[in-house]
Amino acid sequence: MTKHLLDGQIALVTGASGGIGRAIARRLAAEGAAVALHCRTGVRAAHEAASGITAGGGRATVVQGDLSDEETCHRVVREAADWGGGRLTALVDNAAVQPVQPLPGMTAADWRAVVDTNLTSVFACTQAAAEIMSAQSGGGTITHIASIEATHPALGHAHYSTAKAAVVMHARAAALEYGRLGIRVNTVSPGLIDREGLAADWPEGVRRWQEAVPTGRLGSADDVANAVVFLASPLASWITGHDLVVDGGVSARPTW
Repeated sequence: MTKHLLDGQIALVTGASGGIGRAIARRLAAEGAAVALHCRTGVRAAHEAASGITAGGGRATVVQGDLSDEETCHRVVREAADWGGGRLTALVDNAAVQPVQPLPGMTAADWRAVVDTNLTSVFACTQAAAEIMSAQSGGGTITHIASIEATHPALGHAHYSTAKAAVVMHARAAALEYGRLGIRVNTVSPGLIDREGLAADWPEGVRRWQEAVPTGRLGSADDVANAVVFLASPLASWITGHDLVVDGGVSARPTW
């Protein structure tokens, strides 16, 4: 029997109805993990992704909830662990929103809508998962999906960039506090990830990116998923508190 990197693992991927989340769930499953796919409103897409995993011989289920609510975060994590026989070995905090809104005129409610979904959910899901992981043999891994906007802000993304910067620091703080409990916590920071219709929706931005990035292309959801698999695997057993940038090298480009 072929051995995979994540054989025996039970994983939860939040925001798994979107392109990056689906790719992460598929790659985790391909490496042997049983995967709980979380969604908020994209129920059909999550179920289609789960069905694709089971059709390929893997194990998958769907859990639903609004992660801007702390109690829902804890419920979603518990449901995933219950489905996994009381175990949860990998959490991927991927759920996020990315509205474009100028900082002047932004209200506190606008700010909280992004911060609660992109940051507070990470705190609550991590806390819930760590409680389970610390009580089981082998601990576990937690990977937050951050962004290169954590260090390179974009116009209209003040709330998003700030939340993602905090997500990176949360992982470092959690790595420090949970490390002795057998839990590793890291972030993956993607650059511009391609999706259907992106070039038509934002041709100038895609053109500027392709001119700037050393590798000459946009990223793919699988590029992000591969990084997540690595961090959740034994190959990364001595890596924690790290931000793995997946941006084709664009962050290395001089800004002057």
